[in-house]
Amino acid sequence: MGYLRLRQICLAAPELAPAERIFETVLGLSPCYRDPNVGRYGLVNVLYPVGTDFIEIVAPTRPGTAAGRFLEQRGGRGGYMVILDCDDPQRRADHVETLGIRVANRLQYEDYTGMQLHPRDTGAAMIEFNHTHDGEAIDGPYHPAGPDWQRHRRDDVTKRMLSIDITAPDPAAFADRWAQILERPLTSVPAQPPQIDLDGGAIRFVPADDGGQSWLSAITLQATDPQRVLSDAAQAGCKTEGAGFWLCGVRILPVDGMKEITGGTQHSA
Repeated sequence: MGYLRLRQICLAAPELAPAERIFETVLGLSPCYRDPNVGRYGLVNVLYPVGTDFIEIVAPTRPGTAAGRFLEQRGGRGGYMVILDCDDPQRRADHVETLGIRVANRLQYEDYTGMQLHPRDTGAAMIEFNHTHDGEAIDGPYHPAGPDWQRHRRDDVTKRMLSIDITAPDPAAFADRWAQILERPLTSVPAQPPQIDLDGGAIRFVPADDGGQSWLSAITLQATDPQRVLSDAAQAGCKTEGAGFWLCGVRILPVDGMKEITGGTQHSA
């Protein structure tokens, strides 16, 4: 089976500028691309390289956009899309069809193929599978990030994206559903949430405290100085909570630059 990478997370925000300020001043990231094509959906966007992965922010420019409705329905929880880089998007489209999952949108450019699954069928967030021509190398071309994203990489504050958390009322059942969609096994560690390990990054499934809807609730980032990031986030006006802070309606969790997340637990690398 080919590769499947947790390559990009898309966050929705009411406005770009406040979120951009935090990404750049607190997380030390540099924007690599603004896609003019999202204007057709009534959006503006910006992408930031996080190592060889990406975080995108989108914001509506007019009423009635899908992203705007998403924010309204989720009460400002902005974890909008989980974007997976793969070598076989058409095969994956054929697979999800056997599961009864609808393709909500297809993306086709000369060097890029993508498909977005209907969020009502996946739950929590929209899932996208995509492939960039000649994009097999992790530091090679990646169409959504523009033609020269490599020049904008900065790792003095934030080094890479390790994992995301999906919060669900029944995380075990939800994890099993996403494992079927992604065709990857679940990793089960006693007293830890179920997890899907990908060729880059991981997806963890955690219980909802309020028993409410499923949502993309956290992003874990490897940072050189997590405490400094938290301090800077607080000074910038972000709400801090435990080991993380809130940004675009999701919790950002900076972890030590010499540690990584495995099975829901931090281990020395």
